Amino acid sequence: MDVAINVKQRKHFVLVHGACHGAWCWYKLKPLLESAGQRVTAIDLSAAGINPKRLDEVYTLEDYSSPLLELMASIPPAEKVVLVGHSYGGFNLALAMENYPEKISTAIFVTAFMPDILHPRSYPLEQCLAGQSPEMDSLDREVSTYGTQEKARKSLLFGPLYLSARLYQLCSVEDLELAKLLVRPTLHLLEDLAKEKPFSAEKYGSVKRAYIVCKEDKVLTSDFQRSLIENIEVTEVKEIKDADHMVMLSKPQELCQNLLDIAEKCT
Repeated sequence: MDVAINVKQRKHFVLVHGACHGAWCWYKLKPLLESAGQRVTAIDLSAAGINPKRLDEVYTLEDYSSPLLELMASIPPAEKVVLVGHSYGGFNLALAMENYPEKISTAIFVTAFMPDILHPRSYPLEQCLAGQSPEMDSLDREVSTYGTQEKARKSLLFGPLYLSARLYQLCSVEDLELAKLLVRPTLHLLEDLAKEKPFSAEKYGSVKRAYIVCKEDKVLTSDFQRSLIENIEVTEVKEIKDADHMVMLSKPQELCQNLLDIAEKCT
């Protein structure tokens, strides 16, 4: 990808993966952004990718987000990053925005859960689960329990059929096989998020937000994505037509260009 860029326009993109995935899912996008002159950090959240934590050490959104929060804490006061979150990663973005609003130039939600400032933090996830068709339950998406009886939590894992039919239907066979080998169980956030008050207008709500709609997403439908956008002010909305849920793999060039356009316009 040949993109000319002025040194003064160089941004620091921080890429946050979705449920069951890791930094590995950005392997096509990261070099595209870097070849456009950008600085890129792709992180593994707790108990994801090659992060060494075990799932039984992760019980809250804060636990799950700790690698992102540690990175944000390390950003010098005079610098700002462009946060990019995919799918479940929208909740991690929201927590970083709540804690470090002054260090974020814009937050870009890529077919991601995007909380508002009025409803409980669990609201987007509750709405998504309520709107899912019965056929979703017939696929091999597993919700399990872990931890002790006093401190029990639920985990989420995508099986091969679910990955193929819902997330990777427009991706290459090779990318699907990569996912089958690398996915790990993720903390199911519903119970933890339901206990928390809404994200604040003063912090989370003060950060510029953009959204990239993926038209052929079968996990978060385009209508659902649009409903999230209607619930809170969004500076910029883009749409990628022939993109499934894993847009960074099925349409990496288009996603890269959209991220660059948003970063230039919104920062």
